Amino acid sequence: MSRPFSYYLRRTLSLFRPYWLRLLVIFLTILVNVGLGTLPPLIWAFVIDRAIPEANFHLLLLLVMAAIGIAVLGGLVGVAQNYLTTWIAQRIIYDLRGQLFHKLQRMSLRFFTESRTGEIMSRVTSDVAGIEGAISGTLVAVVTNLLTVGWTLSVLFAWHWKLALVAVAILPLFVFPTRKVGAFRWRVTSLAQQRLAELNSLIQEALSVSGHLVIQAFAREPEVEERFSRLSRDLMILNIRSRLAGRWFFAVLGLFGTLGPAIIYLIGGRMVMRGELTIGALVAFVSYLGRLYGPSSSLANVHVDLMSAMALFERIYQYLDLQPEVSDGPVVLGTLRGEIQFDNVTFGYQPDQPVLRGVSFTAAPGQLVALVGPSGSGKTTITYLVQRLFDPQQGRVLIDGIDLRQVNLASLRRQIGVVTQETFLFHATIRENLLYGKPDASDAELETALRLANIWELVQRLPDKLDTIVGERGFKLSGGEKQRLAIARAILADPRILILDEATSSLDSESEALIQQALERLMPGRTSLVIAHRLSTILKADLILVVNNGMIVQQGTHAQLLAEGGLYRRLYEEQFRPGLELLAE
Repeated sequence: MSRPFSYYLRRTLSLFRPYWLRLLVIFLTILVNVGLGTLPPLIWAFVIDRAIPEANFHLLLLLVMAAIGIAVLGGLVGVAQNYLTTWIAQRIIYDLRGQLFHKLQRMSLRFFTESRTGEIMSRVTSDVAGIEGAISGTLVAVVTNLLTVGWTLSVLFAWHWKLALVAVAILPLFVFPTRKVGAFRWRVTSLAQQRLAELNSLIQEALSVSGHLVIQAFAREPEVEERFSRLSRDLMILNIRSRLAGRWFFAVLGLFGTLGPAIIYLIGGRMVMRGELTIGALVAFVSYLGRLYGPSSSLANVHVDLMSAMALFERIYQYLDLQPEVSDGPVVLGTLRGEIQFDNVTFGYQPDQPVLRGVSFTAAPGQLVALVGPSGSGKTTITYLVQRLFDPQQGRVLIDGIDLRQVNLASLRRQIGVVTQETFLFHATIRENLLYGKPDASDAELETALRLANIWELVQRLPDKLDTIVGERGFKLSGGEKQRLAIARAILADPRILILDEATSSLDSESEALIQQALERLMPGRTSLVIAHRLSTILKADLILVVNNGMIVQQGTHAQLLAEGGLYRRLYEEQFRPGLELLAE
């Protein structure tokens, strides 16, 4: 437990604050039910001591009808109370799940690269769902049981204070086992949720399209099944341990609950024999013990249940307390000119391991800037900083002269379009994927974007056309088709800045040509930052940045850099010139 139990309890109780009016109604229903619950023992005492001995059938009928009426009324009040508590519980779960999702949507890319998807899903779904019992049952039950115990003790002492003292002497026994059992349940519940998160991660990876293909391609089904079985077995054992701890606890409380009535019958029975107490009074008194020991057992168990629930709340609050690495700035951008400036930027995914070191360059509005260099040199990291997926440790990244740390993220990202080789499409229709670029786009605008992206004819040949489901990550489409859809999506967004990883080496020549045509239609009039894999892009670039070991070692036009020699000329000779010679043949 990273913080005191009282911290989590106070924070959890604060979740109820917006619903205080409904809580007040629940409190009133509890008072009514507690009051109604004290009447049946009195009724049965009258039945035993008055109606039956006096052979008064009319009185007996009235008492029986009163008992039935009280039961019916109590049931109706109970239904109302259950509805309200369930509503509040579900509303709080809704609030927490929404807060978690809102928080996670604003976390930086680093958080998702360092966290497993299954772990995140487990926190948002199973952890949040697991607290329902604590909200709808435990916390409301505390109030009910406290009122019931208090009211019952008042009745017992008013009825016969000597017997009441005997009954009360049993109560401390209900408290002793709770602390140790509660701490044990906390530990076991935390471990169980961790194992569940690991199991969810495995399921998410193994049953995704990409993961399933890799597993089958390398015939690793037995190993994956063995790992699944091990995690599932661990989870089963932890759940059994948690349940058994509760059962032993209840068994001990049950023993104490039987001890009280036995002693009261022993002492009270002797009083009846001496004429100091009526049989009806004794039966009623023992009936009240059920309303004393039952709620007392529940109150003793509250600590155990709360410890289990707080283990879940702790995991939820850990995520809610996360601070986004990249936070919104106050400046809301208008329409950008598109100037990009890196001013002595140093950045590393680990602060002590810089990926970029002292990077400086300026891309003028409307320029095509090509990034070239060996794999792992930092080209993609430069594009991440332009999107402000990360902030540099040193230096500044500026758009139109404004430091991106001061910029509202939504206003920035609405004006940046990104197309990469690894295109992500949602498991939705073509139309829904395109509307991410412009939510209010008309069918005519969708058609124009698809035509410009060289994929309109393909869409028209599909059975459901724009309403065709593309499958998980666009699995039903080829790589080239997915990339052209991404280009169409970028065209709809009409961004001022384009970030392109135009890698097409894995595509066939026809798809490559179609994509290149689409990109050439997309780039004019926009500032384009392109990780270049094609000679044609480099030849057309207004500025070429040669990146090596996290530094810009050369910059200029193609002609300037060829004349200068160095790394660019070597890359040109090794990677690009052969392609030019091949085209010339």
